[in-house]
Amino acid sequence: MRLLVQNAYVIPVAGPDFAGDIAVEAGRIVFAGPEGSVPGTFAADETIDATGMVATPGLVNCHTHAAMTLFRGYADDLPLMEWLTRKIWPVENLLTGEDIYWGSLLAGLEMLKSGTTTFADQYFEMDRVAQAVTEIGLRASLCRGLIGVSGHADAALAEGCEFARRWHGAASGRISAMLGPHAPYTCPPAYLKKVVAASEELDVGLHIHLCETRTEIEQTKAEYGCSPIVLMEETGLFHRPVLAAHCVHLSEADIEILARRGVGVAHNPQSNMKLASGIAPVARMLAAGIRVGIGTDGAASNNDLNMVDEMRTAALLQKVAQGDPTVLPAGLVLEMATAGGARVLGLGDRIGTLEVGKRADIVLWNVNQPHLCPAHSYQAHLVYSAGRADVDTVIVDGRTLMRNRRVLTVDEEAVLRQAGRAARRLIESV
Repeated sequence: MRLLVQNAYVIPVAGPDFAGDIAVEAGRIVFAGPEGSVPGTFAADETIDATGMVATPGLVNCHTHAAMTLFRGYADDLPLMEWLTRKIWPVENLLTGEDIYWGSLLAGLEMLKSGTTTFADQYFEMDRVAQAVTEIGLRASLCRGLIGVSGHADAALAEGCEFARRWHGAASGRISAMLGPHAPYTCPPAYLKKVVAASEELDVGLHIHLCETRTEIEQTKAEYGCSPIVLMEETGLFHRPVLAAHCVHLSEADIEILARRGVGVAHNPQSNMKLASGIAPVARMLAAGIRVGIGTDGAASNNDLNMVDEMRTAALLQKVAQGDPTVLPAGLVLEMATAGGARVLGLGDRIGTLEVGKRADIVLWNVNQPHLCPAHSYQAHLVYSAGRADVDTVIVDGRTLMRNRRVLTVDEEAVLRQAGRAARRLIESV
């Protein structure tokens, strides 16, 4: 399959912006350059006229729980631990694989329609999540969430390992797998060591929540005499590639460990704000050389999966927290949401930029809009002015998944209907 995107304003992230064309063959970018300069030997099977549009790499949502779309609006305005123990965990106990499938498809639709082409997901019944990813056509890093203090901890780890064996590299390489220990307060060191050993055997990374709340910090220090970051280093977690979600409360010593160990961080500004967890020291982490991407967290704590809004929030929150309007400029935030997120997920060699050799994950934004005029800086517009409805076309692995805001891979109305039914049944049963 050969695809040609013509007449776009291209923000490649990996170099200067330009007005031009992108040629794709077998899911890979084979040319990106000025208008009319595509080699004459390239014969496209599909051509998209992107006049009046901006082309960017697809957005990368570094941390979410996709099927929690079913709980959107169900458990609002609560502290994290009360939110988990009183509302979320009880209803999650009622989830079926079918529920998770429809909730994940709903999440996929929402992400697709807001420009996200890749997401990192930690949940359970992950075969059904992978099925949804395969059908809708997105790219995903998936892991089974693991609770080490439960009576099914070892069985869950075995299930997570089997999932990784089945799905790592599946869907033509669009699905990658990790192991997903939930957090230090639900996974004691002895259990984490088992997870690390399994990660080494399978050669996959780890996806964990770290330093999300002050309560977590205080509990860990009371029990182990150190911060969660120090505990994870002593446990051996950071010997493996790690995606650490949140990292809100960090000391300078913690930041040094994360930087030295090459840990990738998923910054979730809106979820952290809504749960009053705090403001992550993103500027300090970046200054230390830590890889930081952006995530939404689940729709039960955000309440959406809108990476466009998340970019704006990330930028503005750091500016007010630091008292410095120059921190996290628009270009850096866009890089965090694309190439930076790809690096955090260990996919930086495959996605995140629009350059020859990368997989063709491309978003076309309709910038012929009053709120995006005049065109002084499209990078600034995408971070500070754009909305999810400005996403016109989404391409993943060279395949057009949405064109003119019409989803081409799944029946949107059927997904809304089935997900709504599942959500109503669950909430009525709690």
